[in-house]
Amino acid sequence: MTQFLRNNWRNKSDIPDLVQEVYARVYESARRQMPDQTRPFVFTTAHNLLIDRVRREKIIQIEAVAELDLLAIAADEPGPDRNTIARDELRRLQIVLDTLPPRTREVITMRRIEGLSRAAIAARLGISEATVKWHLNEGLRALADGIYSGDAALRGKA
Repeated sequence: MTQFLRNNWRNKSDIPDLVQEVYARVYESARRQMPDQTRPFVFTTAHNLLIDRVRREKIIQIEAVAELDLLAIAADEPGPDRNTIARDELRRLQIVLDTLPPRTREVITMRRIEGLSRAAIAARLGISEATVKWHLNEGLRALADGIYSGDAALRGKA
């Protein structure tokens, strides 16, 4: 498990803490019910811990999500076809996001990725909340249109 964490976590100084956290989670879970297969259970726990750590970060970069695809282990996970579809959708989202006007892309990123409120975005950018709302509406509409439209130009880039 330690090797698994070393291979899948970018900050190597966190590994001892991650190992301890995995042991704590496994112990707590095993107190309630012993797992049928311990090895997959421990690796699934480690995998879920890494996902939780990424989720807790303020900004989740698309590259981090792509790295999590590499954490596939023997567990009850979606098959490779679903992983491929998800990666394609993520690439498509990035392509469409890159086509948005810079201010709209910035507002979408601050709201949907950083989790800032409309008021916080307005204060940070020096614009009104109504303008933030407009950028969000236009940006989300453009993202939905680009992702779900079946645009041949986007398919060629993905």
